[in-house]
Amino acid sequence: MTDPGSNAAFRKLLEYEKRAARYSPGSGGGSGSSDEWSGVVFAIEGTRLACNINRIGEILPCPPSTPVPGAKRWIIGLANVRGELLTIVDLKDFLSGVKTTMTTETRLLTATLNKAPIGLLVDEVIGQRHFLDSEALEAGLDDDSLLSSVVSHRYDLGSETWHEFDIERLFSNPDFLNGAEEH
Repeated sequence: MTDPGSNAAFRKLLEYEKRAARYSPGSGGGSGSSDEWSGVVFAIEGTRLACNINRIGEILPCPPSTPVPGAKRWIIGLANVRGELLTIVDLKDFLSGVKTTMTTETRLLTATLNKAPIGLLVDEVIGQRHFLDSEALEAGLDDDSLLSSVVSHRYDLGSETWHEFDIERLFSNPDFLNGAEEH
């Protein structure tokens, strides 16, 4: 029988138990460690990504949309979501030039860019995870990786690697901000 202390998952559970034991109601509003953040975790081309949950409005199946004449191909179109026009962007197509294949797992992550709602189409949403800034590592992506321009760090949690998707990098990218086809 192996020592449970040698199992990385078991050690992580022990760490969570210790943190929970230190928590006292009213001490931090349940926000956890000062360097802890929650991320919506999703996948593009099999790469696990996490975006700070504070930047995501909601997670939706992709609604029907209307194409926008003169827009780049990665702008799928506009959709009416509860009376609000949402610009739908195929994130993988923007980053790599390869369109996302629509499946039952495909989802939109909604966010706001200059007060305008944006839906980022991703292959699938996996759920939510908690991360510690103190455990952040260099992104470790090749310069030619489709994600190198939007990933700021990586987190190795047991056998899984999660890359931090930096939505601010995406939203400040001049190519992303200019969705008009050039003539």
